[in-house]
Formats: sequence, structure tokens, C-alpha cells
Amino acid sequence: MNDKPVIPRSQANRDVEQALDFYLGQDAPDAALNFIDALEAAYNQIGQFPVAGSPRYDHELNLPGLRFLPLHGFPHLVFYVEQDDYVDVWRVLHARQDIPSWMID
Repeated sequence: MNDKPVIPRSQANRDVEQALDFYLGQDAPDAALNFIDALEAAYNQIGQFPVAGSPRYDHELNLPGLRFLPLHGFPHLVFYVEQDDYVDVWRVLHARQDIPSWMID
């Protein structure tokens, strides 16, 4: 089995930076490090098994192929679309956000 490279869009990288800023602002450097570990694990999983994520928002937002995977131990969701030769990460959003409006931005 060949893993696909996981390529986050610039907005996904900004989402991650905001989450890290939050944890560091809360004086929780361990949480920030654990967040990075959980994100790397999620990226590895979707690189190996892109169909593992839920397609729930695919239908709701009419974005064919959109899937998400929850970040283990954190209230964040990784939104992505599998392409032929890579996985395109669109956003990394907190699960309590208004997902449809954030995905359209």
C-alpha cells in the first residue's frame, strides 16, 4: 500500500496556528505539543486510509469527496478531499464552530 502525501492548504495551516496560539495562550505547552502529535497521527491515518473519514458534510455542503476525521483527544476536525495522488487538507476546525459557514469561507 502506498501512502498518499497529505498537503494542507494555507487556510488549514492558519487553523492549526490559531489552535496552537490558543493552547500556548492558556499556558498549556503540553497541550500544544499533544495537539501537534494528534494532528500528525491524523495526517498519517488519512494518508494511509483516505476513505476512513466521515462524508457527512459532503452531502450537506454539496462538496463532493469532502471528508473529515476527528483529532484524537481534541475537539477539532480535519477536513480533506482525496485527490488522485495526494490528500488535500482544506481546514482544521474546532468541532463547535458553525462548520458549514467556516467551510464556505
